Amino acid sequence: MNMKRFLFLWVLVCLSCSAPTGGQVEEEGGAAELSWRITDQPIREVGPPRKIIVASVMQSFWDKFPLTETLDNISALIDEAVEESARKFPGRGLDLVLLTESAVSLPGESLQDQAVKLEGTVSDRMGAKARQYGTYLIVPMLLAEGEDARQIYSNTAVLFDREGRVAGIYRKVHPVTGLHSDVLEGGITPGGKYEVFVCDFGRLGIQICWDLSYEEGWRSLAKQRAEIVALVSESPQLTRPSYYATKGGYWVVSSTPRNNVSIFNPAGMIEAQILDGSAKVLVHELDLAFLVLPWTGELDEGRAFSRAFGDRVGFQYYASEDRGVFWSNDPEMSISQMALQLGLVEVDWHVERTRRLQDTARKGPVNR
Repeated sequence: MNMKRFLFLWVLVCLSCSAPTGGQVEEEGGAAELSWRITDQPIREVGPPRKIIVASVMQSFWDKFPLTETLDNISALIDEAVEESARKFPGRGLDLVLLTESAVSLPGESLQDQAVKLEGTVSDRMGAKARQYGTYLIVPMLLAEGEDARQIYSNTAVLFDREGRVAGIYRKVHPVTGLHSDVLEGGITPGGKYEVFVCDFGRLGIQICWDLSYEEGWRSLAKQRAEIVALVSESPQLTRPSYYATKGGYWVVSSTPRNNVSIFNPAGMIEAQILDGSAKVLVHELDLAFLVLPWTGELDEGRAFSRAFGDRVGFQYYASEDRGVFWSNDPEMSISQMALQLGLVEVDWHVERTRRLQDTARKGPVNR
């Protein structure tokens, strides 16, 4: 290592000693709220590559069918996703499949008519499908819980694990209402918890449609160290999922009935997408062991990695955003180790370090 590189790394290590505690996030409204995810080192150790294959669908479920026919239609979509995955990634299986909001529900005017029990047919059929393909499966449904007059209805996303067991249920925290009604989605009871589900591939959060309008859920998932967030929705929005992916430092995968289905990377960019009329199923590989790196002369828009590591590294660099997402293709060397070898830093660390220098130069933080 030459002297210039040694001095650069030594300065980074010294500066990191004054950085905030790992994972620390200031409370909302605090004088120094900086980011939902702040790192305490110039480069986090993210470990070896963790490549997963995810599938999402674009399918409307507004035309309601009897339950058996609905589950048949869902099963056919999952089969199609598996076929597309086998075509794109031979010899590998799917890790996660998600469907759009209220995929499992019944015809009817009232919520009592539309809502479905999880136990029995739904659990048996969808659990069997997850088990058949050895994949995690997110099945959104209008869920009826309890008995008779004491029933509670929730807009949910049910997570099945690879063995077909129910691994968790997310209940929509922010159901919507109309301008001239005080009833939430016909009588839906709002959920009361944002939860990250620990899967064998990583940490998974779930949000449902109108949750897009409330930043606190996305912030909570970041604080809980979510690595990927499934957005099951009737709304095909792009701007807010992109923003949340950037702020949260996680992948966001959407499933909608129209316009687009998209995968947003942690730089906030659309990495994969299908549009109306192009396909019903989107299948894509992503890596949960990633770094988001800012523009520096040393990075050279990612070319520094290519020169040093060749095809052992992969990345998407966005010149328009002055940042990129980077991952390792070498199971023996993490992207963190590669970045440290090149003397690079992550976006959040660079922003926080610079803020501290600014505060020192002005002799205090900016009055808010």
